[in-house]
Amino acid sequence: MRFLMTTSKGIEDLARAEVENLLSALGVPFRVEEKPLGVEGRVLAEVGEAYYTNEKGRKRELSVSTYLNERSRLLHRVIMEIASYRFEGIEDAEPEKALKRIEDFVSELPVERFVKVSESFAVRSFRKGEHRITSLDISKTVGKAIFDRLSRFGTPKVNLDHPAVIFRAELIGNVFFLGIDTTGDSSLHKRPWRVYDHPAHLKASIANALIELAEPDGGSFIDPFCGSGTIPIELALRGYDGRIIGLEKYRKHLRGAEMNALSAGVLESIDFVLGDATRLSEYVESVDFSVSNLPYGLKIGRKSAIPKLYADFFSELSKVLEKRGVFITTEKRAIEKAITENGFEIKHHRLIGHGGLMVHTYVIE
Repeated sequence: MRFLMTTSKGIEDLARAEVENLLSALGVPFRVEEKPLGVEGRVLAEVGEAYYTNEKGRKRELSVSTYLNERSRLLHRVIMEIASYRFEGIEDAEPEKALKRIEDFVSELPVERFVKVSESFAVRSFRKGEHRITSLDISKTVGKAIFDRLSRFGTPKVNLDHPAVIFRAELIGNVFFLGIDTTGDSSLHKRPWRVYDHPAHLKASIANALIELAEPDGGSFIDPFCGSGTIPIELALRGYDGRIIGLEKYRKHLRGAEMNALSAGVLESIDFVLGDATRLSEYVESVDFSVSNLPYGLKIGRKSAIPKLYADFFSELSKVLEKRGVFITTEKRAIEKAITENGFEIKHHRLIGHGGLMVHTYVIE
């Protein structure tokens, strides 16, 4: 079996490591590849058949897709591959010719193996690149090809709102992929515990990536700009046994974070504190790890205020941080100046895709 898994751009290596760790526990042969065919934000896994023993001692086949959907913290979707192909020149092709190539390819695929004629289906598509066709064009073309093929075996059922089976068609550059979306219409990064939305909240998958980069080992942990609590909540859900602190300046967001933590069942595991991160040393004498989505864009309002905010915050952080910090922002110049002027060393830097932007991520000590 082959699975294409989606995640945020820039954390493919972390997602691959997570998938490898999860599959290792199954004791089956597997191979995991990040950025298959050069496509960012994707991880590909080839997995052998997996089994488990039920309560009666009988051997049963394990659904690898369900296993990954239930346990991953970094993935967005788990898609069982039907086929993939590189269409050379499709980005420059006339719309009719491009769509005809896709239709001809899909019409030869054994899609009947993945959906019964009695089951309804729909096609969800994703397109990225300089094409002369749209994602809607792809959905219609792939849907028609699947419908026509299934018509050989009966009368297919299309249900665009609540399909029993979701086909996922992606065209990224010149790479086309078709599979069965085992995750469903709601991405895994949309956590069911979120009952309060901060206007610029961090995706849970990225929050977990930042936690992975911080490598907290049981010491005290603080998110000094915790907003709606995504980072501390995701850490608590991992069963972290050190002290977890969420500091937030605005009471409205702090109450929202508490609501989210209650919904997630981890409210008692987090100390939520109303306070200003630029006076951090007033709230904690020392902390081992600090991870945060720093204010920028919508979270700050006035961009001119960022340099001073960062300078004041990192000055305070230098008084209390014992081990490692991980921070994400679009403001490269301001954060690097604040980091270096306050005696920290940048140990790692990467760009991560978030909210349509590539944001800078720093690991400091």
